[in-house]
Amino acid sequence: MIRKIDHIAIAVRDLAAALRFWEETLGLKATGTEVVEEQKVRVAFLPVGESKIELLEPTDPEGPVGKFLARSGEGVHHIALRVDDVSAELARLKGLGVRLIDEEPRRGAGGARIAFIHPKATLGVLLELCQRDEGGLE
Repeated sequence: MIRKIDHIAIAVRDLAAALRFWEETLGLKATGTEVVEEQKVRVAFLPVGESKIELLEPTDPEGPVGKFLARSGEGVHHIALRVDDVSAELARLKGLGVRLIDEEPRRGAGGARIAFIHPKATLGVLLELCQRDEGGLE
């Protein structure tokens, strides 16, 4: 079951510069930064109400976000939808014939279990399914 928008991810070339804009200009406060080695990114979350803005800076130009920046430039990378059970949601979508990037969940920022749905299945939008356990980044 989809519960809410967990976060909107924005690919940036320079996380420090991006944080200055979001914090100093817009008045939001980051909850810290984290490197997610598996995805080759440095991440910062900025809470906005019940959702977050996630800033993604590549740590490797050959990683997914590095390639995205080379192809598309800075901007919205994906929308993450909070789900109760990412494995069950993947199985449901697979049963419907939805094209997936991930057939099994993997670790994401803030300790989340995540999986991506292919943009060719979602009218061009990269969607992430995101499950956060108790005590995880809310």
